[in-house]
Amino acid sequence: MKTIGLIGGMSWESTAEYYRLLNEFTRDRLGGLHSSQCVLYSVDFAEIERLQVEGRWAEAGQILAGAARSLESAGADMLLICTNTMHKVAADVSAAVSIPLLHLADATASAVRAAGLGRVGLLGTAFTMEQDFYRGRLEARGLDVRVPDTDGRALVHRVIYEELCLGEVREDSRRSYQRVIGDLVADGAEGVILGCTEIELLVRPEDSPVPLFPTARLHAEAAVEAALSV
Repeated sequence: MKTIGLIGGMSWESTAEYYRLLNEFTRDRLGGLHSSQCVLYSVDFAEIERLQVEGRWAEAGQILAGAARSLESAGADMLLICTNTMHKVAADVSAAVSIPLLHLADATASAVRAAGLGRVGLLGTAFTMEQDFYRGRLEARGLDVRVPDTDGRALVHRVIYEELCLGEVREDSRRSYQRVIGDLVADGAEGVILGCTEIELLVRPEDSPVPLFPTARLHAEAAVEAALSV
């Protein structure tokens, strides 16, 4: 089994889900008492969030690149950035090490294409929904990506940072997300990408009339497949 390196803590709520999912997928594949062989570098999210807001992405990239080097030194054979938004600095992270980075958007796009879908809605932070680093990578894989309107994007972003990253899961926010998903479906979305790992703590399959693509789950599953490949 190869060792999976996790760059986490953004937020730790979703990183905890990554750890659970990696171990569950490994147990399901190997049975018995098997669990995932992994190492974690958890950053201080308050520092990263401040750099996001101030647009200091290069500095944030340096922090994550340092985490990547530490994980490689600790024996990691591959890397996961356990957040969609910080894939904005994925190139910086990848350039800092000699081990492969499993890009979250690639794992997600593969799952959408395997489901036979081409037009999808995207929920995430404002950075993920509005900038090209993530949407563009999905579109390069042949997907037609739709995002909520201005009010919808503001709502989705606010709930992520003010509630989900703090471990707060509110029923009224679930209903609000359902309305946003409904608008995306009305706009032609055949499925919806939960493009922020915390959203999986709030939105369930039964909350959507179309298939959901939970990115943390898809990322973790792809990592286990890679870790167990010959």
